[in-house]
Amino acid sequence: MGSYIIVRRLSTQPKLANAAKKKWKSVVGLEVHAQIASASKLFSGSATSFGAPLNTAVAYFDASIPGTLPVLNRKCVESGIKTALALGCRVNEVSMFDRKHYFYADLPNGYQITQQRAALANNGVMTFPVITPGKKIYYKSVNLLQLQLEQDSGKSLHDEQLKRSLVDLNRAGLPLMELVFGPDLETGEEAASLVKELMLILRRLQTCSCKMEEGALRVDANISIHQEGDPFGVRTEVKNIGSVRSISQAISYEINRQLELVAEGGVVTNETRSWDAENRRTIAMRDKEVLQDYRFMPEPNLPPLHVNLKPGARSTEHLISVAALSEELPELPEHTRQRLMEYYKLNAEAAIILVNEPILLEHFVNITKSLPDMPTKVVTNFLINDLMSYCNKLSLDIADCAINANALKDILKSLHAEHINLQAARQLIPLLHTNPDADVSQLIRQHNLEQISDLNTIEAYCREAIANQPKTVQQYQKGKSKALYAIVGEVAKLSEQKANMKIVVECLERLLKK
Repeated sequence: MGSYIIVRRLSTQPKLANAAKKKWKSVVGLEVHAQIASASKLFSGSATSFGAPLNTAVAYFDASIPGTLPVLNRKCVESGIKTALALGCRVNEVSMFDRKHYFYADLPNGYQITQQRAALANNGVMTFPVITPGKKIYYKSVNLLQLQLEQDSGKSLHDEQLKRSLVDLNRAGLPLMELVFGPDLETGEEAASLVKELMLILRRLQTCSCKMEEGALRVDANISIHQEGDPFGVRTEVKNIGSVRSISQAISYEINRQLELVAEGGVVTNETRSWDAENRRTIAMRDKEVLQDYRFMPEPNLPPLHVNLKPGARSTEHLISVAALSEELPELPEHTRQRLMEYYKLNAEAAIILVNEPILLEHFVNITKSLPDMPTKVVTNFLINDLMSYCNKLSLDIADCAINANALKDILKSLHAEHINLQAARQLIPLLHTNPDADVSQLIRQHNLEQISDLNTIEAYCREAIANQPKTVQQYQKGKSKALYAIVGEVAKLSEQKANMKIVVECLERLLKK
């Protein structure tokens, strides 16, 4: 299978500093907060829907009204366990909740309920494909140190004109999974690929919507550099990374900034920085020279969380069975890739790209089911090289492309039947994106995209091309077989890219042998 054109929206990456790059290594570790897909909050019955009017999804407990107590949401625990199992973690039979004390105006209790000492799960390993533009796809493994349940804080709203801050508590108490990954990554592209794979897994599990624009998935990156053989350097933490593309850009920029700083004789300081997506740079927020004391203490209002680890056990009203939840796990992305390679005979590159773009995968499955005689190579080439490349040129997410699966099927059906050629099929993509309800057959006739397969017409084009390319004809007749492609190109030009190239080649070979 030919190589694919891969244009990724996460590909922008600043050039690394020139100062002794070979002597330095970069280290990246991620902390991901994923909002659990649940109808109610972690410890109260308030709704979790995004975009509700300010302070309308707030229970008494969320507002820290005296006398209110937390009640643990069973669905959130089950979602956390499913996620832990999918990521290869060891689920702990007993986990504990703690209070993490700090003062924010949008944290009514003055503390956050989290799991610091005994988390829900530990010691996972996540293996994922890394896609870097212009480089070969490779697999990377990263350790998942801890997966813990915790509640979110509220949101401060700052009014610059009136010079005041207001607080919205709708978000206070939303259920979160915090996933702490080890410092096993080296580049921004690896980090972006990790988050992309994590999003695929969480969506398969239906444990998180992963809508970063709604804050349902938030990523913080810890970044440092050190010389080979030395201990890890001083790290900076980059926050406010709001998209998969920004993950790659922010980390690449920060690595570059630290390398340039060291090259100029400076010293990297332990600080928190924010990602400015508009100017594509990190900005200092606060230093971490003074270690903050969060005064962790056991949460007195929540007993230890027990789960049943016995094989074959079933869940009861008061005890969740990990084995029972493991039976509910869906097919995970890597298993889908392996199935695509085994059943459809796709190569690894094609399988990775299809699975990484769920809409493309859905199109592929629908088309191959509807057109079983269609070669899978033709389908994958068209979806990846043509449809995805078109969307990327427009900086358009595939999910936002207006072309539906039936239209794609009709294009490929016409292509396979040789009613149109590949050039015409490519021209239909923008036409259908702007006119999604249009009929493919009608568009082909309306824009005169039918493939020319008439033998007499093609022979006339071939004779004209031969007359226009006398030197090339001589080269071909002297044994330079590749010269034929230049004459074929002339025929394509004369026919406005509509001639059937298979017939053209046969016709040219016949005419040039005379």
